[in-house]
Amino acid sequence: MALTLEQIRADVADVLGEDPADIPDDENLVDYGLDSVRIMTLVERWRRDHGTDVTFVALAEQPAIEQWAPLLGAGT
Repeated sequence: MALTLEQIRADVADVLGEDPADIPDDENLVDYGLDSVRIMTLVERWRRDHGTDVTFVALAEQPAIEQWAPLLGAGT
């Protein structure tokens, strides 16, 4: 099952304890409290649930949903 922008946003909001509507696509997620532990949680979740092959480093270098979508093969 492929990831969508909405699913990425929902998963990020879940690990941050926020509402998905409050997580913008173009903002640096570190500013919203995303840290290395939470990024690893997302990497493992997406590998397990969606078969993604993304690395922690790839996500940590560009911590924004709009930057992650192509890395995760997400459609709209």
